[in-house]
Amino acid sequence: MQELKIHGIYKHFKGDYYLVEDVATDSETLQTVVIYRRLYGDGSLYVRPLKMFLGKVDKEKYPKVKQVYRFECQDIKSKVK
Repeated sequence: MQELKIHGIYKHFKGDYYLVEDVATDSETLQTVVIYRRLYGDGSLYVRPLKMFLGKVDKEKYPKVKQVYRFECQDIKSKVK
């Protein structure tokens, strides 16, 4: 499983980009969840179990997708030197 980068920008396998804000613990299940914000539209916040966020794309359901993981961290370099 890949490692989560807080404040990293991630690309979802369907093409949109998200900013990981933090991780939290679900008070009912004690499951670790990722809190992330979409970088389009209204910038809504979302939450998803860590294991699912870092999991691989279901290739049976999405056989044409080239991305390996559901969300992949992007290496975005500054244009300022």
